[in-house]
Amino acid sequence: MKKFISAVVFSLTTFASAQNLDLIRKNYQKAVEDKKVCKEMIFQFEKKNNTGIELAYFGAFQAVWAKHTSNPFEKLNSFNKAKKNIEKALQQEPDHLETIFIRYSVQKKSPAFLGYKNNLKDDKNLLSRNIDNISNPFLKDMIIQILKS
Repeated sequence: MKKFISAVVFSLTTFASAQNLDLIRKNYQKAVEDKKVCKEMIFQFEKKNNTGIELAYFGAFQAVWAKHTSNPFEKLNSFNKAKKNIEKALQQEPDHLETIFIRYSVQKKSPAFLGYKNNLKDDKNLLSRNIDNISNPFLKDMIIQILKS
């Protein structure tokens, strides 16, 4: 009975995490144009203990926030936090394709003077070679779009 209950709890947690991750992915796209979505997502990530992929998305939202704010010091501070969180997530899970996608998307969109473009070629090659291994259709489409742009 304990094994059954454990299996049910694990399944529900996994299902909830998958749904949460789908929402995070959709909001990542929205946040580029919607400052309120970006700010709310950062607030949500600040309140919790994040998994590796969540930490990477936290960094992604921080990078997007740098676009929304007008204060140059806040822009730089937010971008530096973003880099730190994305790289920390990659240290935890170096082969996680979605985390690599996040780094690639941030590096691709970041200005060259910030010096965060050193993994673009390798990440693009890795994502291109492994695109067929992505089972989530929304994530797969996001990756295809960034590779085409």
